[in-house]
Amino acid sequence: MTLAAPAPVMTRARVLTFGLLTAIMASGYGVMFTVLDDFRFEYGISESRLGLIVGIGFGSSFLSQILLAPIADRGHARRLVFLGLVVNVVGLLLLGFGSTLSVLLAGRFISGIGLGMTMPAIRRIVILGDPHRLGDNLGLLLAADVAGFAAGPAVSALLVGPLGIEAPFIVISVASLACLPLVARVRVDESVPSGRESRLALDLLSIRPLVGAMCMGGALFMMIGTFDALWAVVLDDLGASEWLANLGITLFALPLIFLGEFGGRLAQRVGPFRLGPLGLLLGAVFMALYGVMPTAVLIFVVCMFHAVSDGLTVSSTGVAVGMVTPDSRHASAQGLLGGFQTLTAGVVAVLAGWLYEFHGRLVAYLVCAVLMTILVVAALVLAGPEWRARRGPSVAAEPPDPVSAVTGHA
Repeated sequence: MTLAAPAPVMTRARVLTFGLLTAIMASGYGVMFTVLDDFRFEYGISESRLGLIVGIGFGSSFLSQILLAPIADRGHARRLVFLGLVVNVVGLLLLGFGSTLSVLLAGRFISGIGLGMTMPAIRRIVILGDPHRLGDNLGLLLAADVAGFAAGPAVSALLVGPLGIEAPFIVISVASLACLPLVARVRVDESVPSGRESRLALDLLSIRPLVGAMCMGGALFMMIGTFDALWAVVLDDLGASEWLANLGITLFALPLIFLGEFGGRLAQRVGPFRLGPLGLLLGAVFMALYGVMPTAVLIFVVCMFHAVSDGLTVSSTGVAVGMVTPDSRHASAQGLLGGFQTLTAGVVAVLAGWLYEFHGRLVAYLVCAVLMTILVVAALVLAGPEWRARRGPSVAAEPPDPVSAVTGHA
């Protein structure tokens, strides 16, 4: 049995609506990321515990994406988006008003659950809405994600000084709740394939190219986890002004914002298993350079080259998963990918904070670069013939199922 493509094809305005949701939710994480040094100085939280705050959100998002994202494939994608927005707001408010480690950990944990519920459901809606523009639309979501994240530092810079740490979290929470009517008005495909009512995502691991794409995603989020945990702290310890750290985040995001959609289209044309590994290997080189640059200004310069490389290549992971996944399982596959990525980033964020505190900057960044390289090699091996693929949405068979054999076409 095959799932028919929804009609009519999702318009760009609808894709932009879900891009807006993605951007607002990402901006909350951007705010949290840029106030880590404020948590350290205002509340006396050490570097390793800051890494724990970053990491626990990745861990809760992992659980949410593995356990809850498949519900979107059973006719409840829009409901998950609704509920995820509300849950994320609760977490943001705890982060804003908390002043102890336990409250901040709880806020980050809850926020991670909300993000993990929402993002795979949004990707399922967008992929099925127009499968022939998979690369463009996933690239647009990436651009929105990064744009929202980049807005976080700007919101923090405007509000934290005059109004306190809680102010930006309140603003993002209000903006999130204001999006609920937008979700209610968007019509989405909620068709459900027969025989798939109670399945989780782990059976998809029988698709080797999907596992290869997950290795790419793991390498990407290993880089992200390390970068997030160390950026503000490293620049602060090198004597850089707070404005330079915030400017670096904003400028890093610009190429991803403007190149994200093009990068997704490029991945679909050239082949995500070609473009993605190339970008990740370059990313490993940049991470190693962060460990050896002697000044904050040189780190900033390296960061700008890194941003352009990422802008052209990081959409490849989502495109690869979309190409090799049956269309009856897109939320499950995107949740599996996101879960693995966030788990990787969570573990690495804690590890990076610990390595930096006890072994220094060089070791922290070099460990990340080496582990990224190992995962890229594994991705290429697992991709097999798929590394040559440069087509539109591919035909992907359902994994073996003892109840029913259902085949979808991505």
